[in-house]
Amino acid sequence: MMSKSDPPARTTHGTAAPWGPLIVLLAAFTWCYGATLRGLVAEWRASDEYSVGALVPLVAAYVLWSQRKQFFAPLWGVAWSGLLVFGFSQALWFLGVYRDHISLTRYSLIFALAGIVLVVFGWRVMRRLVWVTLFLFLMVPLPGRVHDAVSLPLQDIATRSAVFNLELLGFWVVRTGNIITVNESTQVAVAEACNGLRMLTAFVFVCSAMAFMVGRPAWQRAFIVLSSIPIAVVTNTIRLVVTVILFDLTNSDFAEKFFHDFAGILMMPLAIAVVFGELWLLQRLTLPPAEAATRGVTPRKLTPSRPPALERS
Repeated sequence: MMSKSDPPARTTHGTAAPWGPLIVLLAAFTWCYGATLRGLVAEWRASDEYSVGALVPLVAAYVLWSQRKQFFAPLWGVAWSGLLVFGFSQALWFLGVYRDHISLTRYSLIFALAGIVLVVFGWRVMRRLVWVTLFLFLMVPLPGRVHDAVSLPLQDIATRSAVFNLELLGFWVVRTGNIITVNESTQVAVAEACNGLRMLTAFVFVCSAMAFMVGRPAWQRAFIVLSSIPIAVVTNTIRLVVTVILFDLTNSDFAEKFFHDFAGILMMPLAIAVVFGELWLLQRLTLPPAEAATRGVTPRKLTPSRPPALERS
């Protein structure tokens, strides 16, 4: 029996669950985005460049489940402003359907999920899910114009970097557009499929997933994600250079098989090793003095110099 002096027991639940609005929002979500989700799944299966998008919701679900006590405590915290976010997503969806912009309907799906989370859990939970929400944008393939604006420069960069590195290795190389001629005998065309966009999307996904898992400050996580772009460019260059050398030294069938089957598998561990190296370097650069001393790093102690004593006259 509790005495008068005992404090009342606290509950982890902020408010009652808004079951009525939640059912309405889920029904609207299912009606609007059923076809959108089916289209996403079909493109993940058909496109090599965006097939990694199928893993994005799985990783996001795993992160939410594994850290559910951290993300969803307290359990309920209704924010009716989420209805405005959900309404914005529906306006974006309607505009995408009306103007036949598939990408708008796909991006609106993420805003709709954010609106539902706000209505059910409130702003406190939503602020904890910022990284998860941004991560979900990786599951949507780039719009057509953005895809062309990215893939064509990547193709040119891949060709230029391959020619530069082959010349450094001592090969006689002539470039004609996106065709590389090696030693006046071997011609290799750097097609659009070789531009590295598939590797770029894969590395952005891997680096973003690793940023989830590591307990680092936000700026370090952002650095890891942004570093995936130069990592993808460098690894794709290595892949092209090795393939061109194989074309010159062996038969074309073996080189084609290496490029399409083995090179992509070999480049992923290399990229992950580079990311672990970045994490190690960032940790060494940002260690506090006490922890650095325990790990064998002796920080330099700066002592202010004393001014010379003035002699008495």
